[in-house]
Amino acid sequence: MNNAPTPQRLHALDNLRALMMWLGIVLHVAINHLTVDSPLPWRDPKTSPVADLLLLFIHSFRMPVFFVLAGFFVALLVERRGAHGMLKNRSLRLALPFAIFWPPLFVGTAVLAMAYIHLTVRGVPGIDTALTPARQPGGSPFNTMHLWFLYQLFWLSVLAWAGVRLQRFVPARLRNAVARGFAVLAERRWGFVVLALPLAVTGAFHPSGFVMESGAFLPPFSEWMQSGLFFVFGWYVHRDQERLLARFAARCKGLAFTGLAFFVVTLALLDAMRGPGAHRLPHPEFWIAFAYNATSWLWSMALIGGFLRYLPRQNAVLAYLSHSAYWVYLVHMLGTIGFGILLFHAPLGALAKMGLNIAATSLVALASYQLLVRHTVIGRLLNGQRAANRSSKKSTKARVFAAR
Repeated sequence: MNNAPTPQRLHALDNLRALMMWLGIVLHVAINHLTVDSPLPWRDPKTSPVADLLLLFIHSFRMPVFFVLAGFFVALLVERRGAHGMLKNRSLRLALPFAIFWPPLFVGTAVLAMAYIHLTVRGVPGIDTALTPARQPGGSPFNTMHLWFLYQLFWLSVLAWAGVRLQRFVPARLRNAVARGFAVLAERRWGFVVLALPLAVTGAFHPSGFVMESGAFLPPFSEWMQSGLFFVFGWYVHRDQERLLARFAARCKGLAFTGLAFFVVTLALLDAMRGPGAHRLPHPEFWIAFAYNATSWLWSMALIGGFLRYLPRQNAVLAYLSHSAYWVYLVHMLGTIGFGILLFHAPLGALAKMGLNIAATSLVALASYQLLVRHTVIGRLLNGQRAANRSSKKSTKARVFAAR
């Protein structure tokens, strides 16, 4: 008789993914109200430095956490289903939803974006393609929009599949050395410094040191480097998960405070770069990229550890948000842009507009999930076929994550 314990679902990581998805709404609403140069070509007349700080703050950890968790769960799928089973799962859960939802979302988002740009430039909503920012000569007018995460994650999964298939040609000693190297970097307090260095080098070639997502179907190397390193890190964390995740949980407070220190350094460096003494700061993009990516690594590990330590259980609210998160991620840009248009002339301050937009987008996205998605074929496509009467009705702590 096999007495091996049945693997338990890590509810803490589901809870964390749900929060990161919702923060996407906050981030994209904040972009409407930036005081600095915006990555998007529209802007509300009411701006606030709070929006600037929110964008920098959320962007520092949100996508890094996603890619660490993505690498972790891809490794989990390989362990349970094999490389082919993993690729089939990722094709159904990533590539197929992208193929189905990208066309209507692209059209809807493009129309709303053009209306918002017209409103920004001329004060009234309308459509004028002449106001659309010019693209590079010969470039495509199409891009992956906010669905770039699905797009890149699928191709990273394909690379993971290829790596598993080809690993028999790599000496076991070398494979084990690489795995041990990542384990050491995850375990040691100085590991984040080494992990941040390659991202600082690639970031040094970008304005202000930030690698921004282009949404291109052929993203530049720096974007693959940025997302791929976090993905690979998550892959190797899974290999030694009990020890490493327990370490993250035990150190979550220290990781969070150290990350805060590097975030403050990032803000100081940005201020110095824009100030009158900017010429005295050698290679500012490199140092900003290093401090910001150090923040990303520290806060990613802190958030994973903190959720494992303080929110290891499933509850009805977090479970619902977790199940709805994929759909909310897909459609939320329609809300943040659409409600931004509706609030454009509202006699309110930036923070009030942001609060209303976040609330309205969240409510409409959740309502559409409940009415159109949850109990339909769309819900099964996005979330998979959940087992009936799953025993997780009774909350269970994830193993090994009680901090000592």
